[in-house]
Amino acid sequence: MIRKLKSGEYRLYSRKKNPSTGKRRNLGTFHSLEKARDHERAVQYFKRH
Repeated sequence: MIRKLKSGEYRLYSRKKNPSTGKRRNLGTFHSLEKARDHERAVQYFKRH
């Protein structure tokens, strides 16, 4: 899940909420949407291999 920040950067959050905090885990902040999407793809690959 990618959200745009006020600073203009993009942040990748986990899809599920953390049960203890009720918030989504930050998986990285990126300057461009493309880099955030690439990293999201890498995370999904890593989770399944």
